[in-house]
Amino acid sequence: MKILMIVLQGMIAVLFSLNLAVAAPSNMQDSSRHLYDRVMEEFKHRDYEAALAGFRFFLELHGQSSLAANAQYWVGECQYRLGRYKEALKSFYHVVSYYPLSPKLAASTLKIGQTYTRLKDHEKARMMYERVVDQYPESAEAELARKALDAAPMREEEPTPQLTGSSPSD
Repeated sequence: MKILMIVLQGMIAVLFSLNLAVAAPSNMQDSSRHLYDRVMEEFKHRDYEAALAGFRFFLELHGQSSLAANAQYWVGECQYRLGRYKEALKSFYHVVSYYPLSPKLAASTLKIGQTYTRLKDHEKARMMYERVVDQYPESAEAELARKALDAAPMREEEPTPQLTGSSPSD
């Protein structure tokens, strides 16, 4: 009888620990969502320095969460809005490279193009806009990329040679 009681107590302890283990990810998810939402409020209020710090902190704490790719995108967006274009470029490339299933892929690729435009690298910008149109043709980002392509400076063409010798003033 004593052995049965010990076994039952052990089983009850295991069941309680399993219940806590199942509850912990949910609590973790709730806390990560809460932090993400609070940091997003900073961004919406255009406090990009605070939002940048908050999204970086979020990634330190919740780098494996389902919101990590989004947070990485918003790090880049904060850097972009602060005029830190080279840093933004790295952040947007990070989303594309490390989160291949992210819903932020099209937006990140578009922002890479926009960042190259700001950096006056029009050839790379054009390539990224074309990638958005090719890979995400029905997206809102593709529409913005098409508009950017239409507005982009034409490629530098070689100057056409001028004919000399038979002008009316000769």
